[in-house]
Amino acid sequence: MSNINERKTSTDGLRVLSLCGGVETGLYALQQLGIPVKEYHTYEILPEAIAVSQYHFPFVVHHGDLYKADFDQFKGFDLLLCGSCCQSLSKCRIESKEVNTGLDGKSKIFFRAVEALRVIQPKYFMFENVIPSREEDLNTMTECIGVDPLLIDSAIFSAQSRERYYWTNIPLGELPEESPLVLKDVMENNVNEKYFYKKDFEIIDMNKRVCAELKVNTMEMLRRIYNPEFKCCTLTCVSGGYQEKSVMDHGRPRKLTEIEYERLQGLPDNFTKVKVNSRYLPYSKRCSLMGNGWTEPVIEWILKGIGEYGNNS
Repeated sequence: MSNINERKTSTDGLRVLSLCGGVETGLYALQQLGIPVKEYHTYEILPEAIAVSQYHFPFVVHHGDLYKADFDQFKGFDLLLCGSCCQSLSKCRIESKEVNTGLDGKSKIFFRAVEALRVIQPKYFMFENVIPSREEDLNTMTECIGVDPLLIDSAIFSAQSRERYYWTNIPLGELPEESPLVLKDVMENNVNEKYFYKKDFEIIDMNKRVCAELKVNTMEMLRRIYNPEFKCCTLTCVSGGYQEKSVMDHGRPRKLTEIEYERLQGLPDNFTKVKVNSRYLPYSKRCSLMGNGWTEPVIEWILKGIGEYGNNS
């Protein structure tokens, strides 16, 4: 697969700083919108995310650890994007007291992003995160950023249900009506047998979103098999133990493919098929990049306000 494009930065364009940007879906959205970029800098430490973004966007300047950042060098930048760590905020982790520590846990890196906002004072900014399990964390985040969040479900734009909060000062229009796309619309044909489960399963109701479940010894949400006639559930990190999302494919359950994960996040097929140390990223890494990432059509809808209102105004 060739990289997405070979476009260089523009001499007249946005200067962008991305914090915890993963595979830099924000940059991809800007390019899809035709909004010129003069400079694009990022703080990201996940090796596989860096590999994917370097492959597609070789002009991006990588700075590494956000905790070691000197934000003075970015004063006056046009756009600040932030998708800081959600692990200790997420409701999906509420069963674990060790993980569910809110802004006191791993997600405290959010405060470094707030410091970036204070120092840089960009023309535009956008912060994204999950619905926090603790209301006090949501209130703190909103107070620190200084604008009320907008709750957007990716289902409006895609075949995936994915509710996220977005804090931004970019002028926004009315949200469109929900997309008719469902899981079957992004499914591959003639999927390799390796994706199909060998485990037994039990039909629940083929007219429901969760139509069956695997007969495996794990938590209920990981046993779910989804009906392709409905929206896919929220993609998450994949680290084994049936954490990948499962679908019923012509009467047989299987895990979603890497390409299906990419399509559900609005990115091109094989966007994450990148080599690290001469080997392609494995299934779990590719799917985790999508599970931890942004839904591109949502980001594109938000960022289009920059183009409509002008980036030089």
